[in-house]
Amino acid sequence: MRARRLTRTLTCFAVLSLTAAGCGLSGGSGGDGATAGGCKVDQGNVGSGKLTGDVKGDITFQTTNLKKDFGGYFNGVISAFEKAHPGTKVKWIDDPGDATFTQRLVADAQGCTLPDVVNINVNTAIALTKNGYLLDLDKKAPDAGKPFVPALWKSSMYTDAGGAQVHSVLPWYSGGIVQTFNNDLLKEAGLDPAKPATTVLGLFDDAEKVAKASNGKYYAFLANPQLRIPADWQQMGIRILSADGKKFTFADDPKTTRWVEAMTKLYQAGAMPRDSLSSTQDPANVYGQGKLVYGPTNPNFLRFIQQNNPTVYKKTGVARFMPDALGHSVGAPQYMGVASTSKNAVTALSFAQFLTNAENQLEWAKDPNVVIFPSTTASLNDPFFQSVKGSDPFAQARKIVASDRKTATADEIALTPGELNAISAQIQLAMQGKKSAEDALKEAQSKSNELIKQGS
Repeated sequence: MRARRLTRTLTCFAVLSLTAAGCGLSGGSGGDGATAGGCKVDQGNVGSGKLTGDVKGDITFQTTNLKKDFGGYFNGVISAFEKAHPGTKVKWIDDPGDATFTQRLVADAQGCTLPDVVNINVNTAIALTKNGYLLDLDKKAPDAGKPFVPALWKSSMYTDAGGAQVHSVLPWYSGGIVQTFNNDLLKEAGLDPAKPATTVLGLFDDAEKVAKASNGKYYAFLANPQLRIPADWQQMGIRILSADGKKFTFADDPKTTRWVEAMTKLYQAGAMPRDSLSSTQDPANVYGQGKLVYGPTNPNFLRFIQQNNPTVYKKTGVARFMPDALGHSVGAPQYMGVASTSKNAVTALSFAQFLTNAENQLEWAKDPNVVIFPSTTASLNDPFFQSVKGSDPFAQARKIVASDRKTATADEIALTPGELNAISAQIQLAMQGKKSAEDALKEAQSKSNELIKQGS
C-alpha cells in the first residue's frame, strides 16, 4: 500500500455516526452471534471459512444514479442471473447519489437495512469496512480477485475494525485520464505534439513556452488551483496525509513548494487567464473556443468537443497522462460490496461477481451513452478497446486509457470541499504574489488540520 493512500473517513457524519453505533465486527453475547455496528451477522458471514451454500432466495441490489440511463442493461443482467439460478430474485433499487449519499448508506447500515449488494465509492467503502459492515472477501471468497487487474485488486484494500487491510469490495468501472491538447496551438508555441510532457513539472515548462508564444491570444490552462489539486500532487508523489490519516503533511514536502512556485510563475507570465484564478468556469468550454492549449483529462470531454466544436475536435491530440512516481496511472473505481449483515450472502456474493465479471463489464462499456473502463483484464484486452482505426481522438483515448487500466491502482487522494477550499485560497494568494509559497502552504496545512479536528 502506498503511503499517500487516504485511510480516513471523509465525512464527519460517517465517523461520528458509525462510532456511536459501535465500531467493528465483534462477537456477541448470550448466543446472539457476531454483530456489525449492533446489527446481527449470520455466523456463515464471519470467521475464516470460505462462504458456501446454494445460490437461491431474495436479495436487494443498490446502484448509484444509474437506473434512468441504463435500466435496460441492468434489468438484462438481473434477468440473466435469475435465469442461471432458478429460485433467486434480485430487487433493484437506485440511490440518486447526491451529496448525502454516504450519510444515507451509513444510516441504512446502522438500521440493519444495508442492501445485500451495494454500489459504493471509496469514501463509503472506507466507512463501511472500518465498521465491519462489508464481507471480508479474503476470508469468505479467497479467489475473488482473479478476474481483476492485479494492481487494481491489490490496492483495493481498506482498514477493518481490527486495523488490518482487507479486500471488502469488488472493483467495478472507472473513468479514464489522458492528456488532451490542441495540436495547432502546441505547434504555434514551438512544441511537438508527438512529444507531450511526461511529468507535471515538465508540463509546466511547456506551459511557460505557451505563454511566451501566445502573447495573450490563448493560454495553457485555467489558473484555479482546484482544477489541479489533488491530481498533480498525487502524480508528483507528494505525501498529503500522515500515515495514520490524522493530519496533513503536504507543506512539509519540498515538491509541493516547487509546484506552488511553478504555478505562480506561470500565472504571472500569462500562461493562464488572469480572471480564472478563482473562477468556476468549465475548462471544456474555454478549450472548445480555441483559447486553451490543454483540455480536460476526462475522455468523455472529447465526446463533448466532438459534438459541440467539431473544428477544434479535429485539431485535438491525446496522449498518456503523466505517470506517477511508480510509473503507472491511478484509477478511482466504483465498487461493489456485499453486506456482512446479509441474510443471503451466498446469493449476494454470486450476483456481485456476476455483475462485475468480464463479459458483463465489457457489455456495459460498449454502450454508446457511457464512457467507462472495466476493471477486469479480459475486458480491457477486447478488440473494442485495443483496435483503433484512423486518428480519431476519442478512439485513441479509449485505447490509451484501456492500456493504462491494466496497471492502474485504486489509490485516490480525496479532499473534502472545505479542505480543498482552504488549500486553494492560500495558493491563490501565493499566485498573486501576496504570500510566499512556503507561508501559503503552512497556512493551508494549518487550516486543513483544523478541519480534520472538526470533522469537516
